[in-house]
Amino acid sequence: MNLALQVDDLRVRTPGGRVLLSCDHFDATPGATIGLRGPSGAGKSTFLYALAGLHPAMTGHIRWGATDLVQLNDAARAAFRRSHVGLIFQDFLLFEELSALGNASLATAFNPAAKRRSITDTARDFLKSLKVPAEARTVDSFSGGERQRTAIARALAHDPAIILADEPTASLDRKTADALIEDLISLTRARNKTLIAVSHDQHLLDRMDRVIEVTDGHLQTEAAGA
Repeated sequence: MNLALQVDDLRVRTPGGRVLLSCDHFDATPGATIGLRGPSGAGKSTFLYALAGLHPAMTGHIRWGATDLVQLNDAARAAFRRSHVGLIFQDFLLFEELSALGNASLATAFNPAAKRRSITDTARDFLKSLKVPAEARTVDSFSGGERQRTAIARALAHDPAIILADEPTASLDRKTADALIEDLISLTRARNKTLIAVSHDQHLLDRMDRVIEVTDGHLQTEAAGA
């Protein structure tokens, strides 16, 4: 499923009502690759997690296709994420005692039995293409690059339309980061998935179709990617 994104009049607030982020309008076509850059604390990650429906205090509209996340309750937002969103985190958030396949196929725990074999097989295929040993070792023995590749396989295994990545190369050395950028971009583009990534890494931002500046809680003028 391909999902266009349209954000209008979005306000993300603290529980006390202070506005953390405002966005009057933002849109993305299915399959777009978009970078979010700006100073630390500017609101980049706040916007990214809002797009996943992970902020409870939001007003306005975040429409993925016909679904407006702002109008959904927590259970419906969680169901949307399980079906349509893959998340990649800076700190990997993997289970150290599991293999790469055990981590990459975690979505089987949240999907009906009929889909579990497909998710596991897809996770195995992605790990193979990313050159990560599926079951030979547990993640606690992995390098940073192997961990983040496992996280990419996990994000893609349930075939989401949307990939949201928060500083995916921040914990990696330059050579490893560049290889991971190539893997991430090629896999998402080959499958026409929408990729939105927060990053300070200019190498990653240069590969994006569009780059958005976030400053003081506001989305600013777009800049063209390379």
